[in-house]
Amino acid sequence: MTLPYAQRFAWNLDWNLLRTFMVLVDEGGITPAATFLGLKQPTISSALKRLEAQVGQRLINRSSTHFSVTPLGDVLYREACTIFGTVMQLPTLLDAAEDKVTGHVAIALASHVASRHLDAVLERFNAAHPDVTYSLSIAESEEVIGRVAHNRVSFGVCLVTHPAAALDYRVLYREYFGHYCGPGHHLFGKAGLKLRDLRGEQAVSFQTDSATGPLFELARLRQKAEMRPDLKGISSSLSEVRRLIMTNVGIGALPVHVAASDVAAGRLWQLPPKTDLPAIDIHMVSNPARTLNRAEAALTDMLITEIAEVPLSQRSYS
Repeated sequence: MTLPYAQRFAWNLDWNLLRTFMVLVDEGGITPAATFLGLKQPTISSALKRLEAQVGQRLINRSSTHFSVTPLGDVLYREACTIFGTVMQLPTLLDAAEDKVTGHVAIALASHVASRHLDAVLERFNAAHPDVTYSLSIAESEEVIGRVAHNRVSFGVCLVTHPAAALDYRVLYREYFGHYCGPGHHLFGKAGLKLRDLRGEQAVSFQTDSATGPLFELARLRQKAEMRPDLKGISSSLSEVRRLIMTNVGIGALPVHVAASDVAAGRLWQLPPKTDLPAIDIHMVSNPARTLNRAEAALTDMLITEIAEVPLSQRSYS
C-alpha cells in the first residue's frame, strides 16, 4: 500500500532531527547547540541540512555573523516544542494506572511571584500527595507564557498583557507596587515627602516595564513623579531590582507586600505615592491542549478551586 504524502513524511522523518532543530533555535546557533547537546558542530550542521532536505525548504538563515529563523522554521520550531512537551509527559502518563496520585509538576513563574494562597495550596497538595515531584523555574512573563503554549510546563504564574486565545487565564492574585529607595539615598527616612520630591531622581525597574509591557503602569507612575525618563538600571529579576534599589543605583518600584519586611528591617524606605498605587494582576496560565498527568490535574484543580472560592479582595496584597 502506498502511503499519502503526509503519512510518508511522518514515517520517514528522523524525529531526532526535530529535537536537534529545537535546541538549535533555543541556543541561537550551531556552536552553542553543539555544546548543549555534547556533539560536534559538523554533526549539528549535518542534522540541519538533513531536516531542510526533508521539508524541502530553508529553516535557518546563517552566516559567520548572522543567525535567524525563517518563517517556515518558526512554524516548525513551535510544533517541535509541542511534540517535545508531549514526549516529556510520557513517563508520568504511564503511571496513570496507579491508584495514588503520582507524577511530576513543572511550574514556570515570573520572578516577583509571592502569593500566600499559592504557597498554601502547594503545601496542602504536597501533604496529600507525597509521591509527587516538582520543578519550579523563573523566567520573564513572556517566556513563561511561551513555555505554557509550547507544552513545556504544567502551568505558569505571571503577568499577562495580550492573552492568547489558545490558553486559559485566571487571576491568581493582585499586587500593588510602590516606590522605594535604599538606606544611602538622600530621601531615606524622610517623613512628609510629596510626589514632587521625586522629580529628577534616577530610576531602576524591571525589563517588562515599558509602554507596551505588562508593567507599563510603573512607567506611568514615574512620569507622574517627573523622574528621569531613562532607566539607570534594569533586570528581569525582583531580587536584582531590589539590589539596585538598596545599593542606591536608583529609586525603584516593588510589590508592597514583598517589600514590607525590608521596610520593617530598615533596608528600604517607601516613597510617595502611598495611595492609589498601580494594581497588577498575576495570572495562572494553563494550556487546555496539554494532556495532564494525575499530579498536574489534581494540583490544577486545587488551584482553580482556590481561585473560585476565595474572593479576589482576599487574594489582593496591598
